[in-house]
Amino acid sequence: MNNLYSFSLTTGTIYGDGFIARDIGFENTAGPENHQAVALTVASDRSVFYRCTISGYQDTLFALSLRQFYRECDIKGTIDFIFGNAAAIFQSSTVILRRPRRGGAFNAILANGRTDPGQNTGFSLQNCRIVVGSDFAPVKGSYDSYLGRPWKAYSRAVVLKSDIDGEISSRGWAPWEGAGGSTYGTLYFAEYGNTGAGAETSGRVRWPGFHVIGTAEATKFTVAQFIGGNSWLPPTGVAFISGL
Repeated sequence: MNNLYSFSLTTGTIYGDGFIARDIGFENTAGPENHQAVALTVASDRSVFYRCTISGYQDTLFALSLRQFYRECDIKGTIDFIFGNAAAIFQSSTVILRRPRRGGAFNAILANGRTDPGQNTGFSLQNCRIVVGSDFAPVKGSYDSYLGRPWKAYSRAVVLKSDIDGEISSRGWAPWEGAGGSTYGTLYFAEYGNTGAGAETSGRVRWPGFHVIGTAEATKFTVAQFIGGNSWLPPTGVAFISGL
């Protein structure tokens, strides 16, 4: 990727509606030992990120709010590195697990902040690749890695038709420290049609809010239905898949 922008111990924030980034990198250089260090915050409705790199460790991408679309992006991090309460679709992108800080217990990709069942928000990974980064590979056996965990009571995240590395724990999803027991019934985590060594669902968490879903349900989390993208993505010139 070209034109790498760095934000050391700070946040780069996008507010303007209809924002488009293409072939650009956003990086936080704080490193794994400095806890939360956001590379990019997005609060832009109908925002599009195409062939971008978003790189950090903890809390790399703060997908804060509104409708967002990421296509063919590389997103790198350790714990909760895609978080927020946007309605965001990540399509044909590569999600890269990095080496956690010393003493860090695990990696988790998705930490959605949906706080009410009436909110039309959540995260959808579609046709993505979840892989181990070169810095993590030598020590990957020392840490557990998860698809996500419930940041808020109505956290919603789905993984659709993606290739999942075998380093993702067989449980798939991690608990949130201090979350009430009811959270595991009110959250909505789902998987559909995934492949790869980490895609087997027989050992997944037994939470009432976790689901292995069928085609009709999975379609609700596509560009057409989840973010209404058929009406605003074509003028951007960015490739997208409308359905499954």
